[in-house]
Amino acid sequence: MKTVFLSLALAATTFAAEPQTPPVMAIGSPVPDFALPGIDGKNHKLADFADSKVLCLIFTCNHCPDAIAAAGRIQQFHVDYREKKVAVVAINSSSPLGLRPDELGYGPHGDSFEEMIPFAQDHGWTLPYLYDGETQTLSATCGAQTTPHVFVFGADRKLAYTGRMDDAARQSGPVEKSYLRDAIDALLAGKPVATPSTRSFGCSTKWAWKKDQVAADQKAWESKPVGLEKLDLDTARKLRANASGNVRLINFWSTTCGPCVAEFPDLVDTYRRFQNRSFDMVTISLDPIEDEAKVRKFLEKHHAALSDRSRPALTKEQRTSNNYLFAGDNIDQLAEAIDTQWTGAQPHTILLSPKGEVLWRSTQEIDPVELRRQVAKALQGLP
Repeated sequence: MKTVFLSLALAATTFAAEPQTPPVMAIGSPVPDFALPGIDGKNHKLADFADSKVLCLIFTCNHCPDAIAAAGRIQQFHVDYREKKVAVVAINSSSPLGLRPDELGYGPHGDSFEEMIPFAQDHGWTLPYLYDGETQTLSATCGAQTTPHVFVFGADRKLAYTGRMDDAARQSGPVEKSYLRDAIDALLAGKPVATPSTRSFGCSTKWAWKKDQVAADQKAWESKPVGLEKLDLDTARKLRANASGNVRLINFWSTTCGPCVAEFPDLVDTYRRFQNRSFDMVTISLDPIEDEAKVRKFLEKHHAALSDRSRPALTKEQRTSNNYLFAGDNIDQLAEAIDTQWTGAQPHTILLSPKGEVLWRSTQEIDPVELRRQVAKALQGLP
C-alpha cells in the first residue's frame, strides 16, 4: 500500500513539474457535464440546454486579439441560429493566473470573471457567457487549445465538429467561409459534417499552471533599472513632437498629489500591457528639484522601468529615460511645450499619436479601463 501511495505522489509531483496541454477530445466523444457561473448571475448546467437540437460551446476569453475579433461573429451566430434551437454558449477558459501583463495589449479587459461583464457589454452579447477560469475542468476535458476554440455537439450530444469558427483569424466582420456554420447546417439537416475537425486558431489557452512563467516575468521586470532624468524645455518639446513612431502616453504627477499616487500603479500596468506594441510612456514629476531622491524612490517602488521594446524610441530621440523631473521654474513654459490645454491641475495625462496629435486627455485620476480602451483604439493598425 505504501508503494502505491508513493507512486501516486511521485506521479502527481511529475505532473505538477511538467504540465501538459490536454489533448482535443475525439470526434464522437460525449459532451462533458458541467455547471458554471454566468455573467447573468446564474449557474448554468448542461441540463439547461437539453431542448436544443445542437449545442455549440465556444471557448474564448476577454484579452486575446483573435477572441476580440471573433466576438461580433459569435454574437451574430447566436442571433442567426437561436430560433433554430441551436444553443451557442461562450465559455471563458482562461485563468488570470496564467497571464503575463504583455499578453494583455489588445483590449481594455483582462480575463477575470468580473471583467467578462464589460467585455460582453462592449460587444453586445446576448448569449450565455460562462466562467471556467477558476478550475478549467471543462476546458481541460474538451481540450480547448486556443481562444476561440469551437466544440459542436449534435442532438445525441456527441462531438460532431471541433476547431476554428472560420478563416477570418484576427479580422472582424463577416466571412465567406465558416466551418462552424457548415457544421451546424449539416447537423440541422440530419447530414454528417463534411469537415468534422480543423485546427483551432488563436492565443493559447492560459492555463493556471503557467503562473510560474508569470512569476518569472514579474521577477524579471522588478529587476530592471529605473531611470530618472531632469527635464528641460527642449526635451519637453521633443517629447511632444513624438518622433518615435509610437503612440505615447505622457503623465504629469507629483509625490504629494493623492490621485497621482493612487493612479500610478495603473499607469505602469498599462505600459506593461502594451509594451510589445508601438507604445511608450513618459512620466514627468512636478516635485521640487531638491526632492529628486524622493521621486526616484517612488519610481523604484512602483517599478517604473523601461521595456526593451521602448529603447529604440529613446535612441531615435536621443533620450536616456522614460521618467523625468521638471527642472524648470516656470510651469507655463512646460504647458506650452507639451499641452496648452493643461490647466496645471494634477494629475494630467495625454495620449499622443505617432504624429504628436493629442488623441485623449484626462485631468483627474484615470479610469484604467477607459485608458486601456483609448490606448487600444489608438494602436489600431499599428504593430
